Amino acid sequence: MARPRLAARDAAGAAGNLRGIGLMLAVMALFSVEDMFLKWAAEGLPVGMVVFIAGAFGAPVFALMARMEGRRVLTRAALQPAVLARNAGEMIATIAYIHALAAVDLSTVSAVLQATPLAVTLGAALFLREKVGWRRWSAIAVGFAGVLLVIRPGMEGFRPEALWVLISVAGLALRDLAARAIPGDCSTAQVSCWGLLSVALLGAMMMSQGGAVRPDATQVAILFGAVVFGTAGYWAVVAATRMGEVAVVSPFRYARLVFSMAIGSLVFGERPDALMLVGAALVIGSGLYAFARERARKRALSMQGASG
Repeated sequence: MARPRLAARDAAGAAGNLRGIGLMLAVMALFSVEDMFLKWAAEGLPVGMVVFIAGAFGAPVFALMARMEGRRVLTRAALQPAVLARNAGEMIATIAYIHALAAVDLSTVSAVLQATPLAVTLGAALFLREKVGWRRWSAIAVGFAGVLLVIRPGMEGFRPEALWVLISVAGLALRDLAARAIPGDCSTAQVSCWGLLSVALLGAMMMSQGGAVRPDATQVAILFGAVVFGTAGYWAVVAATRMGEVAVVSPFRYARLVFSMAIGSLVFGERPDALMLVGAALVIGSGLYAFARERARKRALSMQGASG
């Protein structure tokens, strides 16, 4: 009787993983289309307006999700230091990302953004004293060498505006590292809502300093598209990680670069050169390797714990 149950459980797990992978691929496509709309918006509207709208229209979605879980958004937990640090990272990442989209090719922005997991590993080693072996250190070095190939500082074709993407990666790393210290009784919906509310607050502060205009009908449609695709993507990424195993589903986040390059080529006429493609391949390859090493390390630790 045990074997049929185990077989059924394995089959259900495999089916859940396949659905999770499919949904994660859809998520990356949704986020890439959102980036397209945000790039259009940032090229014609003040950054503060775009930042405000990104936060103000996304936060209610997660507030509703928290409500459906029986949780409140306005709680003392929102003022915990780890939550505030995560919110700060979210704000830094968002404003830098919008600046980058306004000034740099979508393909370049997406390629550098793929270094975020490596930046998180680096931050965990430097600030959280997490043990990182030489293999993952090597992966981090190779990944950031790939980033240098993409933005090519000191070389012909270098654009200083590309550094906004690195600031966004640093903000995302701060966000993800701070999230590790948030108590487990805070749900994903609550934490996401608090982060987007902080982004909306930052955008409102920027708009109060004269960074607001009345958008025309086309710009309203563009902003609406960004909100729809972004909100759908945020909802779907939560569903994808719940549907499949995180270790199986997460690597498919790198598909975002493929979708972004396709949109950059078809919509914005971008033509990534060989140097950028090599750099992007190094970033993704090193990220996947570091992820595999981390997965193997956790498996070894769990086996040691089981045998002990």
